[in-house]
Amino acid sequence: MDKFDLQIIEMLEKNGRMTISELSDRVGLSKTPCQARLKKMIDNKTILGFRAVLNHEVLDRSHIAFTEVRLNDTREAALNAFNAGVMQIPEIEQCHLIAGQFDYLLKVRTKSITAYRKALGEKISALPCVSNTSTHVVMEAVKE
Repeated sequence: MDKFDLQIIEMLEKNGRMTISELSDRVGLSKTPCQARLKKMIDNKTILGFRAVLNHEVLDRSHIAFTEVRLNDTREAALNAFNAGVMQIPEIEQCHLIAGQFDYLLKVRTKSITAYRKALGEKISALPCVSNTSTHVVMEAVKE
């Protein structure tokens, strides 16, 4: 990767819907080489995709909680079962396997604390091998 590739990535992180013309102007390349670089980064999986940044207030999903999860079994089969279960729960926005005092950290987005409690009790706690959870409620999202 050179400075042009890094500039393309930086521009697309700010605005993934930027046209190739606008992108090429901003990085100082003509359209054809800029488009070729972009295609190469998509093909080699440097760029995995493009997505919309949602207004969670409008969608009534503004409650965020981070949930620490401890498992009672951390063998590969148990981790795979937990991971597969997480993929089925739409309220879980992110899931990270953690090295430390607990096994997973989940970012959970819901309508309210009541909806979170229901997702925790009925879905997250029912995932394979969950022994206990601990919740940290977000008061304000400063940077996402």
